[in-house]
Amino acid sequence: MPENNRWVGTWTAAPAPAEGPAGFANHTLRMNPRISIGGDAMRIRLSNAYGARPLRIGAAHVAVRASGPGIVPGSDRTVTFGGAPGVTIPAGSFVVSDPVSLSAAPLADLAVTFHLPDEIPPPFQITGRYARQTNYISPPGDFTSARTMPVGKLTDEWFFLCGVDVLAAPNVGGIVCVGDSLTDANISTHDAFCRWPDQLARRLIARNGRQFGVMNQGLGGNRILHDVRGDSGLRRFDRDVLAQPGVTHAVVMLGTNDLRNRWRKPEEEVTAAQMIAGMKQMALRAHAGGIKIFSCTLTGFENETFLPGAWTPAREATRLAFNDWIRNGGAFDGVVDFDAGLRDPERPARMLPDYDCGDHLHPSDAGYNRMGDVIDLALFE
Repeated sequence: MPENNRWVGTWTAAPAPAEGPAGFANHTLRMNPRISIGGDAMRIRLSNAYGARPLRIGAAHVAVRASGPGIVPGSDRTVTFGGAPGVTIPAGSFVVSDPVSLSAAPLADLAVTFHLPDEIPPPFQITGRYARQTNYISPPGDFTSARTMPVGKLTDEWFFLCGVDVLAAPNVGGIVCVGDSLTDANISTHDAFCRWPDQLARRLIARNGRQFGVMNQGLGGNRILHDVRGDSGLRRFDRDVLAQPGVTHAVVMLGTNDLRNRWRKPEEEVTAAQMIAGMKQMALRAHAGGIKIFSCTLTGFENETFLPGAWTPAREATRLAFNDWIRNGGAFDGVVDFDAGLRDPERPARMLPDYDCGDHLHPSDAGYNRMGDVIDLALFE
């Protein structure tokens, strides 16, 4: 490792319990993350955070993706773990691979391929989450070194892969984006890379200034205060923000699902004061770790159809009070005003139709990209 260089996350996926009846038995998975910053050396991170028993990885490779399940000739690299070709990940843990020498440009697509030699039946809790892009599962067998992996099944989920790091210069920063489905771009077009962290990464690369790895730790359904589909924002903050390699800044957009209480649990109906207290704790923990943290206002969701009845005038009043505190409370190092950037001035409890996917909760592709454009890049100087 060159003197003073350090590892910085260039791509992440927040670990969570995978949904659906997925199971594996002697399958090879080829996951295709699009990195933010490039580099000449990298390593991967695999997670068994929600596994009920140890997870064995038989072999792993990383390469630059060509198209589909294919890789660029000459780019394939064997990945090792402590010098060994495979590794067993304890339940609830994760592993970081050895470094590999591989040159990849900013915004390149990688192919991270790993073989699962054991049977992992559906009752086994599998770590993963939806990807809004196409990944590949092989027929039975070890195809980690295949230039074009045979495809037994397509999947739009991330399984087990939770991070890619690159070796970067000392002045390269890392931005962790924490949120719910509006950060993970639910309902956006598959394989279009319309998440607002994707757009932020593109803008940072295009400006030719200080480099930043952008790590998307969005998690559908996530809330500040209560667990669901994985851990709450407060519970996962240390793992998903503070522990990320090279993190220097965090951008947090959480609270919409606290407001909606889509699980209709009376004991989980929240007040603005409770949400604000949770956000203050995130700010304190980030600052204690030397990280600058920016908070985001919450976009309107009046008359949403994703979960009819989730919006109420009382919850709208809570959203407005929360947004007012985000803008004026002074607990954070800066504010990203997504609400002002997307709202309909004629009906401020809603997004503009052009930015609305149609369910009045999630943005459209244009809306997600608009969110990435709303962020003032001067925040990161």
